[in-house]
Amino acid sequence: MSRPLLYIDVDGPLNPYAAKPERLPAGYSTHRMKPEGWIAQHPGTPAAQVKPLRVWLNADHGPRLLELAGRYDLVWATTWGEEANEFIGPVLGLPPLPSVEWPMEPDQEPDATFWKTRPLVAHAAGRPFAWVDDELGDADRTFVAAHHHGSALLRRVDPRLGLLEADFAALDSFARGR
Repeated sequence: MSRPLLYIDVDGPLNPYAAKPERLPAGYSTHRMKPEGWIAQHPGTPAAQVKPLRVWLNADHGPRLLELAGRYDLVWATTWGEEANEFIGPVLGLPPLPSVEWPMEPDQEPDATFWKTRPLVAHAAGRPFAWVDDELGDADRTFVAAHHHGSALLRRVDPRLGLLEADFAALDSFARGR
């Protein structure tokens, strides 16, 4: 039996971007980053003039994810793409991870599924997987149940709070219970 994949989104689960600065969850520190994906969102502005992106990260998440790597194959499932290995992974102490390649132009899904859902199901190719993201909903769970032939855990993370102990416990339980 193959090991499950753990698909990790950055913004929301690792970077609680929706938190108010004065209500930032405990353990997070501020990092200023200028990934190419961020610079590309400012067409016509020279890279040197683009204000860095504020990213909040919790260094405790790195060791927790490495613990899960004993039972999962970790994969970035983020619009950061490979840049997560350059900017996010080093802060958390993670080794370089593979990342899902997204379609150039995400489709607007007629059934209310999140645009990442179909590409992740295709990427998993029947392997069991867990996925942490702040954009997951019932339509995604329904789609995965109908189109994915392995077990799956879709774990929505509040983008104001980031990954919590309950999320790590659910991921650990899923991996052990397969």
